[in-house]
Amino acid sequence: MIRDIERKALMAGGSGGNVDLSGEDLQRIADRVRQLLQANQPPAAVAPPRVSPDELARMIDHTLLKPEATAADIEKLCDEAKRHQFFSVCVNPTYVAQCRSLLRGSPVKLCCVVGFPLGAQSPEIKAMEARKAIREGAGEIDMVINIGALKSKDEALVFRDIRAVVEACKDGRALSKVIFETALLTDEEKVRACEYEHEGRRRLRENVHRVRERRRHGEDIALMAKTVAPKKLGVKASAASAPLTMRCG
Repeated sequence: MIRDIERKALMAGGSGGNVDLSGEDLQRIADRVRQLLQANQPPAAVAPPRVSPDELARMIDHTLLKPEATAADIEKLCDEAKRHQFFSVCVNPTYVAQCRSLLRGSPVKLCCVVGFPLGAQSPEIKAMEARKAIREGAGEIDMVINIGALKSKDEALVFRDIRAVVEACKDGRALSKVIFETALLTDEEKVRACEYEHEGRRRLRENVHRVRERRRHGEDIALMAKTVAPKKLGVKASAASAPLTMRCG
């Protein structure tokens, strides 16, 4: 098309001559420019697959960790989890036995936190807490990492902390997760926490199935997911005031 127009120009008076373009020529040029621009545009983002309400419900851990939670509150929590078919309930250790009784016969799983909320207990205490929760019916354990040890770069203590609970979960055939208090960590520390967790798991040759972030938003989830995805780990996202936590992968 461009060569045809150049040929018209030459016929009109050489390389420096002017040429009158017809309306058809202009339309052809406009169409060609449009094609070139469209060809150079980045591909449109692929829309994520739609999730049905039932599928979404099965990704939710219905959570109640408030210190003022009562036995009646826990009963309501379990009733809601069964009614909406949530994946699990997540509670403090003192309510594990009650939840096991309330959830009997339902597909809802039972998760218990360990070392919650500060993570400052010794590894031995966390392991003992995890073993007791598993004996009473917990099938999943969410342990809070030792935040001070992480920030101090005390690698040995971080590994020992994770190992103690993972061994307890291995013995009790429970799923293990590690909670990072992301609001207290820099991005570098969040990445290092994920790497510590993976290295601790590798040394044990056992699976810590997920890492869990608390009190932050999408950017932290994306950062952690990017870090742990090559290690085939998932991320569980939660917020301090939210009754629901999401199993993101």
